[in-house]
Amino acid sequence: MSPVYQDSKKDLVHILLVSFIGQGHVNPLLRLGNLLASSGFLVTFSSCSEVGNSMRKANNNIDELVPVGDGMIRFEFFDDGLPESDPRRHDLDFYMPHLELHGKEAVTGIVKKHEKEGRPVSCIINNPFIPWVSDIAEALSIRNAVLWVQSCACFSAYYHYHNKLSQFPSESEPEIDVQLPSMPLLKHDEIPSFLHPSTPYPALRRTILAQFKNLSKPFCVLVETFQELESEVIDYMSKLCPIKAIGPLFKNPKSQLSNIQGDCLKPVDDCIDFLNSKSPSSVVYISFGSVISMNQKQTNELAQGLLNSGVSFLWVFRPPLPGFDVAVLPEKFLEAAGDKGKVVQWCSQKQVLASPAVACFLTHCGWNSTLEALTTGVPVITYPAWGDQVTNAKFLVDVLKVGVRLSRGNQSKKNVISRDDIEKSLREATIGENAAEIKRNALKWKEAAEDAVAEGGSSDRNLKEFVDKLMMN
Repeated sequence: MSPVYQDSKKDLVHILLVSFIGQGHVNPLLRLGNLLASSGFLVTFSSCSEVGNSMRKANNNIDELVPVGDGMIRFEFFDDGLPESDPRRHDLDFYMPHLELHGKEAVTGIVKKHEKEGRPVSCIINNPFIPWVSDIAEALSIRNAVLWVQSCACFSAYYHYHNKLSQFPSESEPEIDVQLPSMPLLKHDEIPSFLHPSTPYPALRRTILAQFKNLSKPFCVLVETFQELESEVIDYMSKLCPIKAIGPLFKNPKSQLSNIQGDCLKPVDDCIDFLNSKSPSSVVYISFGSVISMNQKQTNELAQGLLNSGVSFLWVFRPPLPGFDVAVLPEKFLEAAGDKGKVVQWCSQKQVLASPAVACFLTHCGWNSTLEALTTGVPVITYPAWGDQVTNAKFLVDVLKVGVRLSRGNQSKKNVISRDDIEKSLREATIGENAAEIKRNALKWKEAAEDAVAEGGSSDRNLKEFVDKLMMN
């Protein structure tokens, strides 16, 4: 570790952030860390070494103490007890309890070390999937808060499931609808899929429900959403839990002050040059996040659907994670696309979505991507797979009216979407009155998001209230 703390920084209130692996967790918590540091805190961001190694590939200064506004942010990663290439990392039934076992000891050690060195941790903030961090805070008599990195609608679904307050699909009734307070009716394949009895990821269901079992421990649950987006369910759930909507975090300019990114890959620089060469609202941006991968048959159908539609496109075609299907672009696909198409392994999504050339976003509907689309005013074509993605897709299309539905997720009986359906969706989202209507709706949500994070906006007020509580050291 590089030299460390100036004496003048020792009197800053010290906040420890602990993140689960994966960009969908790391990025929002890192943005919160920047916001807190800019408000005058000393922030230590921690996760397992796998995250640290990925971040070092995309950042140059994470081993330093980084000034941010009136405070500082630093990084301290811990060994989870497995080599980075160990295949057991992808066996969730093994890895989740393994991470808890090693993480509890490591994070406790970090806290005690800082206390010994005169920088006691005043509050520990974690995101979902590592509920044991709340146990550490309780055991050490340190305040705890949680950053919920999904929608408030999904928070409500997990809450009602855990507390048995509503009826959900079961082994005997797998296709029943779910009615939750202050929410639209959800079909069986529109609830967060980890809650469905057929989920292939029961380890994630157990882990995330453990956070709800621990919900009495945090003094605050920060939600990466904003009041205007989910007003009814936020108002309802705030009567049951100490939740505060503080998003969209990436829209807050202070969240970017350190220039440190949680991305695991460096973006390709010439994406913007490609977009700048295109007419306004003429390019379909395609990305399925850092985890989801298509099989070869679906890749072929998407590629042909793109060619048949005639639209220009920017496609993030990322190498699959270990254990996922390996697919390649069809032979001569790029040749057939010509200058209408560009394929990259990674890009700066926020920068791409902000381009006037982008007409719509074909997305897996992860919550980060959902918020980024909404808050840049970009319509979507929804292609969810699992987890909260299927719920987000429901809201994007049926509630917020900013999208076209392409898929219903992995629980759908229609596992492969045809090139004809893809072509139809691309045209519907880019041409004609429906495309114009969803664009108008998207721009309304962009304006609402900007108002929420602006001085005196709903998220700004909630964040300041939270900061004030943290300052009461």
